[in-house]
Amino acid sequence: MAIPVIDFSKLNGEERSKAMAQIANGCEEWGFFQLLNHGIPEELLERVKKVSFECYKLEREEGFKNSTAVKKLNDLVEKKSSEKLENSDWEDVFLLSDDNEWPSKIPGFKETMAEYRCELKKLAEKVMDVMDENLGLPRGYIKKAFNGDDGENAFFGTKVSHYPPCPHPEKVTGLRAHTDAGGVILLFQDDKVGGLQILKDGEWIDVQPIPNAIVINTGDQIEVLSNGRYKSVWHRVLAMPDGNRRSIASFYNPWLKATIAPAPALAEKVKHEADQAYPKFVFGDYMLIYAEQKFLPKEPRFHAVKAM
Repeated sequence: MAIPVIDFSKLNGEERSKAMAQIANGCEEWGFFQLLNHGIPEELLERVKKVSFECYKLEREEGFKNSTAVKKLNDLVEKKSSEKLENSDWEDVFLLSDDNEWPSKIPGFKETMAEYRCELKKLAEKVMDVMDENLGLPRGYIKKAFNGDDGENAFFGTKVSHYPPCPHPEKVTGLRAHTDAGGVILLFQDDKVGGLQILKDGEWIDVQPIPNAIVINTGDQIEVLSNGRYKSVWHRVLAMPDGNRRSIASFYNPWLKATIAPAPALAEKVKHEADQAYPKFVFGDYMLIYAEQKFLPKEPRFHAVKAM
């Protein structure tokens, strides 16, 4: 069993209806799918690989060797403990956004990643337009919900991660199982080193590495807006004994002040608002709860934000 792989260019031709159906299936049945021929130049993707690897080797690797995760794992091994590290991830990570400081020592890093983020944001908006159409919503509905009524307020962040080789992968997880809090996630994962898995029907399934594909997954806010038709799904990254896994995840998330609720056209008719499966809430309030409960079941988060 493998997550759907979809040729995004088919949306512009005679096979448009088939591609739309494949994306609908990816959103409804999987919560994850991979896009080929997504329009992002391969030359740019090759540059992203190069500068992100150089950034890790020159600016991040030594710091990871002295990280809390490495120290905790070494302590467990020295004690010959059979325990696993429960509250640590075998991950080096930093965030790129429009208002934080980026690594600066690598030639071309800022220019390449700025160009990449611009392309990814456009792709995210195209994917949201397809979701709107498949859900029977007006074009631009999801984008408007995420941005608020006026302007371009949505948050677009890019998380640059590396998962170095782990000497004891049985004792630690690369990234613990969770669902994503936000909207649409676009992942440029490693061509060769696997480890990403999603939970489907009680079984962990590998997200197979495909060179220069972009993996799409839906976050908690898409689940709410679609009134549960699209699901955010549990996923994790395994620590691997060999290879240094690259993972660049970009998030098109709502503005913190955006009000999120099931689209009225999709909300089931219920007698009382209290009976709705998904509440109406301000995204910033949800994020306060998510920060404390990221690795816990998502349903209580919806209940908690409903009570605020």
